[in-house]
Amino acid sequence: MIKKYFLKVATSMSVIAMIIAIMPVFAGTKWQNQTSGIDTLWVMIAAFMVFIMQAGFGMLEAGLIRTKNTCNILMNNFLDFCMASMGFFMFGYAVMFGAGNGFMGFTGWFLSGAETHNNLPLYANWLFHAVFCGAAATIVAGGIAERMKFTAYLIYSFLISATVYPLVGHWIWGGGWLSGLGFADFAGSTVVHTVGGSAALVGTMILGPRIGKFNKDGSANAIEGHSMTLASLGTLILWFAWFGFNPGSTLSVGDGSQIAHVAVTTNLAAVAGGLTGMFFAWKKFGKPDLTMTMNGTLAGLVAITAPCAYVMPIEAVLIGAAGGVIVVMGTVFLDKIHIDDPVGAVPVHMMNGIWGTLALGIFGHKSLGLAREGLLHGGGLTQFAVQLLGVGTVAAFVLFVMFVIFKLLDITIGLRVSREEELKGLDLTQHGMETYSGFQIFTTH
Repeated sequence: MIKKYFLKVATSMSVIAMIIAIMPVFAGTKWQNQTSGIDTLWVMIAAFMVFIMQAGFGMLEAGLIRTKNTCNILMNNFLDFCMASMGFFMFGYAVMFGAGNGFMGFTGWFLSGAETHNNLPLYANWLFHAVFCGAAATIVAGGIAERMKFTAYLIYSFLISATVYPLVGHWIWGGGWLSGLGFADFAGSTVVHTVGGSAALVGTMILGPRIGKFNKDGSANAIEGHSMTLASLGTLILWFAWFGFNPGSTLSVGDGSQIAHVAVTTNLAAVAGGLTGMFFAWKKFGKPDLTMTMNGTLAGLVAITAPCAYVMPIEAVLIGAAGGVIVVMGTVFLDKIHIDDPVGAVPVHMMNGIWGTLALGIFGHKSLGLAREGLLHGGGLTQFAVQLLGVGTVAAFVLFVMFVIFKLLDITIGLRVSREEELKGLDLTQHGMETYSGFQIFTTH
């Protein structure tokens, strides 16, 4: 009797053991699918947040320009994303992630036969990078504001999204030659911001300054924006969207620790940039300037975008603080050399994109996933040199290619509106409408 009892128990235990042993075989696939689904959901949410940057840029730029050009700048921001999405769908994704060589990809045109380059579904990967592409394109709108033909802007927006941005993206994120050297850019200080800021610099230089910006003696006039309310709202929207931009670039959830780490460094750099931008401008100009404070915050966000995953919080504060100083000094410098950048696109995005990329080579930690230690942590100049080579090459490439594009547009269809159109305002002359009905005023500058 006892023997039969123990036999039954032993048999039952054997069956249970067998079930436990084979459960991972069946559960493994299910768990992997759940993990992939969670990662996809996180990246999609981040992509939706990055899309909101279009609204942020639109409100910021609209607020910092004059009433008579508000509709035009909003149209630029709307159509930026339309042209960027189409260009990235037709050609950009293939160039950036298609099979090819160290310079560019050659497969996956119109997403036909395209493959994902990570564990995400193809469409999730495409959308996430498409909104990044749109962000790079729309940076230029602020630099060329109040004087560029809308038709020329549409063509520029398509070309940078279909060719220039994807080429740089391939070099760094698509397995190209810079990634092979160990160049690092976690979320886009180089890929997005240096590209967009460099294009903005070329555009504003070729267009020339707005009428009335500079006096005959070389001094600069402040051309005030029409709504600091809109500009402030736009800055806060961008700040919020950056929590999708940087943490979303983890491309997976994991245990959540890296997402939290990136969110903290991102926020601290933004805060430090805003504070130093305000205090430095206060000391230099005698008043705490709201525009410099907002641009200081954005400068901190741009600067931390490359190193956000590879530095500690205190280092993020230092990186963001330096960004706030750079944006003030950069704005002053551009006025001295007579480059008219209405919203500060070049100091915020190009200058701080370069700074953030180099800061990664200075402060980066190997323990946080970087290939080598940064300069201040015993790694020597190797990573810093790679970062310098990468960001220098990208800036030079974008400056050259966008110079060719803008010059060709200038020669063929014309880049800048006429003097009469500029004085009357681009809302009426380019779009036939007023942003604020009945409020349009013909001004001389």
